[in-house]
Amino acid sequence: MQNLFLGIDGGGTNCRARLADENLNILAQVRGGPANTTIGDGSQAYNSIIDVSHKVFEEAGLGQADMARTIACLGLAGAHLESSRRDFAARDYPFAKTLVHNDVETAREGAHLGEDGAVLIVGTGSAGLAKVKGEYFPVGGWGFHISDTASGAILGRALARRSIEVLDGLSEGSPLTQVAIDHLGGDQNSLMAWSFKAWPKDFASLAPFVVEYYEKNDPIAEELMQFEFDQIKQFINWFKARGAQKLAIVGGLGERLIPILQHRFGDYIQAAKSDAQNGALLMAQKAA
Repeated sequence: MQNLFLGIDGGGTNCRARLADENLNILAQVRGGPANTTIGDGSQAYNSIIDVSHKVFEEAGLGQADMARTIACLGLAGAHLESSRRDFAARDYPFAKTLVHNDVETAREGAHLGEDGAVLIVGTGSAGLAKVKGEYFPVGGWGFHISDTASGAILGRALARRSIEVLDGLSEGSPLTQVAIDHLGGDQNSLMAWSFKAWPKDFASLAPFVVEYYEKNDPIAEELMQFEFDQIKQFINWFKARGAQKLAIVGGLGERLIPILQHRFGDYIQAAKSDAQNGALLMAQKAA
């Protein structure tokens, strides 16, 4: 029987699976929970992967025997860390072959359909990768605590910090900080309690408020977005210095920002030709 191919894009907020036949015709696709390999001991990410895998085969009307003829490619947030990548590659999967890559590799493959070019993920986290004359140049992606400077999580955390300053009377507020304060419970105790339980995806859930109020000319939103633009410009300069001729912006936050970024930085900024799941499928097909 012919091979099947499974492409999984596992991010800090959700995990998306796409199943295709030998010609990469889509058979089914589903969405599941977070799949960042560095959260906890990785069990949450592994369980999300296994869950969406079973669901996508069920959606396609296929079963366990079909999994055994499938080549799967997993593009996972956190697999940038070599020890995490090795751990996930060593886990048990029901597939004929399982490839484990970090999410920026599959995103870049999909964004440029294998051709040269750079990609910048601007989602819950942020990371970049360029391919120039066949050579790869990775940058960023070292996690919420020390990196991910262009991410929704960092932008959302900046809003949470500004909101607590407003509640303490340390700085002036705006409609943006008021909506964030209301969203998080209305007072310092509520914000503090929320922050102790918050994962990067929870901070990232605040980022759409910043973009929405930036479009309404909110002064604090403009200040926070200027930091975001500065971080993206830093990546742009880095990619250009390495010879990348184009940059695709991907990720939930990034895709919303593409028109703004194109206005600021010109046609160097592009939308992806395809998504990370398709990139994973292309990589799986190459491994057949």
